[in-house]
Amino acid sequence: MQSASDRPEYPAHWEADVVLRDGGTARIRPITVDDAERLVSFYEQVSDESKYYRFFAPYPRLSAKDVHRFTHHDFVDRVGLAATVGGEFIATVRYDRIGADGMAASAPADEAEVAFLVQDAHQGRGVASALLEHIAAVARERGIRRFAAEVLPANTKMIKVFTDAGYTQKRSFEDGVVRLEFDLEPTERSLAVQRAREQRAEARSVRRLLAPGSVAVIGTGRTPGGVGRGLLRNIRASGFTGHLHAVNKAFPDDLRELDGVPAHRSVRDIDGPVDLAVVAVPAEHVPEAVAECGVHGVQGLVVVSAGYAESGPEGRERQRALVRQARAYGMRIIGPNSFGVINTSPEVLLNASLAPELPRAGRIGLFTQSGAIGTALLSRLHRRGGGVTGVTGVSTFVSAGNRADVSGNDVLQYWYDDPDTDVVLMYLESIGNPRKFTRLSRRTAAAKPLVVVQSAGSAPQGHAVRATRLPHTTVSALLRQAGVIRVDTITELVDTGLLLARQPLPRGPKVAILGNSESLGVLTYDACLSAGLRPQPPRDLTTQASADDFHAALSRALADDTCDAVVVTAIPAIGESSPGDAELAEALRSAAAAVPTKPVLVVHVELGGLAEALSAATSTAPRAAGSAPPARGTTRASDATTGPTAEPADGPTTNGPRAAQPPGGTAAQPRTASAPAPQAGDPQTPAPEDSRLIPAYPAAERAVRALAEAVRYGQWRRDAADPGRVPEYEDIDEKGAARRIDGLLARGQGLTLGADDAGELLGRYGIRVRRALPAPTPDDAVRAARDLGYPVALKATAPHLRHRADLGGVRLDLADEEQLRRAYAELTDLFGKPEELRPVVQGMAPRGVDTVVRAVIDPAAGAVLSFGLAGAASQLLDDMAHRLVPVTDRDATSLVRSIRTAPLLFGWRGSTPVDTPALEELLLRLSRLVDDHPEVVAVTLEPVVVAPHGLSVLDASVRLAPPPARDDLGPRTLPVY
Repeated sequence: MQSASDRPEYPAHWEADVVLRDGGTARIRPITVDDAERLVSFYEQVSDESKYYRFFAPYPRLSAKDVHRFTHHDFVDRVGLAATVGGEFIATVRYDRIGADGMAASAPADEAEVAFLVQDAHQGRGVASALLEHIAAVARERGIRRFAAEVLPANTKMIKVFTDAGYTQKRSFEDGVVRLEFDLEPTERSLAVQRAREQRAEARSVRRLLAPGSVAVIGTGRTPGGVGRGLLRNIRASGFTGHLHAVNKAFPDDLRELDGVPAHRSVRDIDGPVDLAVVAVPAEHVPEAVAECGVHGVQGLVVVSAGYAESGPEGRERQRALVRQARAYGMRIIGPNSFGVINTSPEVLLNASLAPELPRAGRIGLFTQSGAIGTALLSRLHRRGGGVTGVTGVSTFVSAGNRADVSGNDVLQYWYDDPDTDVVLMYLESIGNPRKFTRLSRRTAAAKPLVVVQSAGSAPQGHAVRATRLPHTTVSALLRQAGVIRVDTITELVDTGLLLARQPLPRGPKVAILGNSESLGVLTYDACLSAGLRPQPPRDLTTQASADDFHAALSRALADDTCDAVVVTAIPAIGESSPGDAELAEALRSAAAAVPTKPVLVVHVELGGLAEALSAATSTAPRAAGSAPPARGTTRASDATTGPTAEPADGPTTNGPRAAQPPGGTAAQPRTASAPAPQAGDPQTPAPEDSRLIPAYPAAERAVRALAEAVRYGQWRRDAADPGRVPEYEDIDEKGAARRIDGLLARGQGLTLGADDAGELLGRYGIRVRRALPAPTPDDAVRAARDLGYPVALKATAPHLRHRADLGGVRLDLADEEQLRRAYAELTDLFGKPEELRPVVQGMAPRGVDTVVRAVIDPAAGAVLSFGLAGAASQLLDDMAHRLVPVTDRDATSLVRSIRTAPLLFGWRGSTPVDTPALEELLLRLSRLVDDHPEVVAVTLEPVVVAPHGLSVLDASVRLAPPPARDDLGPRTLPVY
């Protein structure tokens, strides 16, 4: 929307799309003079009661003067915002700046009166709460620090909007009116309220897409074949419990059904609501289909059509227009270029995807941005023979395609409190908002495992991502800090997911190994050592071991307090006493069931039947109350019909719909609403009996990798329960640092501080930088040494020699003037003139270990603190550890110990341990600096020499700039790519 030249400049950056409480969307934008007719139309649809609450008197219609006042704003002292759906107003909010006398005023007055009006049909959707967040952000931008609102006591809904917002408030009652005053500075409570509302709204928006009551497939072909017809067939075959419609504008007028499904030429011809539209028409016809869906009130779209951002700049613009159009009608989009969505819940049974079968039901949530990878993941989870096996299946599946709207963040919000999902698996080709993803991951991982494969390459065509300066390895480390189980391949993704879905978390790294192959046991032992686990010597049961031998050995291992997990190895045995697959599986399952707090894994070699038997829901099927489990080593008469049928090792069968699956397996066991969802991986809560399926792996290293990830995740869960604290230091001068930063930034938009300014700023946070004096001539060097006191160091600070002692640009322990002059001459002879070398003289610091500490504010990930040892070897190995700011005392302790070269700090090979508590304090002080002052966008302390007692910061670089925008602190808004 453009404004005329005589109007105040239109603040386009205030426009935003938001998700409302019920999962629908609305657009928030400033009200302008062009909105007069919309405002009048909106007001006519508001009830008399709501009008009375707004104006404290009967007010049936707006006068021309009212319309002028409510549509003419200067966007500084008078601002109005509207929430719109389909281009029409559904709610408005405005503020007017006032002075101490309550009359209209201009800056520097910092208080404003605020008033809302919400259409009755949209009350209860959280519109007013969203508008309050946005009008508060606008007010802060314009220098307003406090809102005042007068509300009638009977208007309890509006009073609740204000009181629930979490701001610091003051309430009074006078002349029959409640007056509320509240500061607009965000508080911990207001941010918590905002994020809780965000979670509920975004989760519901995804739930509307995954659990629809009615679905229309737009673009269903009249003849068999084609994407639309295939989608319709897949939805029908899945047993979808809702209403299904086929839509194609090319259908003949007299066509009423297609494959037994009601057929329509347009969505608008459907009687009754449509919750989800699956769009499979060419890209040029999608806008028409979206418009019809919007008019009919469709709640969400899955767009499988291609030809968008993945096809180039023209397609990218087409994609942006698609998102704008859908959001204008309050709809969210999965896609475009999506593979589809799946929900295996018995209450839904939706396969609105290109997968020919509904996957086996289970408790794994699966998200992928790639259709091809999605197909591979569904296939691997479905497969029963050959590789990783297990009945564990999928709860819901989302293929985001180009993720123009719904992203992994939205789906995480849904899975966080989804009772049908215990484990989350994600394949991410890009992360659109790393800061938010990290925040949501930390919260999700505290409740259920989150396993992620992240592509290391550049974002694919069609994926808009925020620019980040952080290397891929750093982003991965930050994800691990947030509790994400970061793996490298989809094989590891499935391996780890299946273990976490059906086994408890190990309490520690101690692993018992037992089996009937000495060689396989040794391989498993070596794999455990390589993975950082602590294996016990393998116990060889010999190839003659019976099922009873396996049961007894596993029972003893699980009962051992020095064992946290057990890996069972099994190879085929020949002989009459050798156990059969079903008998061995039952022996292992019954032993594992007796100790449900420790995980058990099986490494099998050429035992296809064992893998299927281990994953069979025979003894682990729910039993009638009071019935006893079958005796170990026996088989119930019903086992032959309730056990699953093996599938080919090369992939799942594709010769029929879900109904063709053999009965009685886990796929046929419905999840009931009354069954409580187990807390996946919680060692304190034993998994229910029907979930004690033992994962089997075809190779020792795959089983051990999955177990090692579970061990690390279990440790993270325990640490997350006590994350530590951010300590207070009495000598920190936060206000003085802020004044100094403001003064320095007044010189320009961004600058790297000189040594004196950097040292002064760091000193206000208790970080002392060792003094260094310039030495442009040998005489200057001698004078500097006299000021500092011998012994001294002489250093070249030219960019190509800075921090490069290995190149010979540093001379240490110069005890007198003669040695100093000789060193000066050597440097100039080797490297050139003093003006090229930029030599400095510095007093010698106590000997210790050279380290480097860095902090940077990344526009995508936020503030990051990094630590490593100084020197070429650490740089070559990329041996740096990273933590998100603010860093707690526990974070600082783990950061120091996270690098591979950490033993050098703790007395490696007889050396004297250095003062790591002093190093941790330095990390905490620097974290406080960049957290308190986002204008400090980069700091490098190098080298930091950590001695046995204390440390010395020998050089520091500080860069200041206006802080990057932080959307995680502003009002809720959907991203615009």
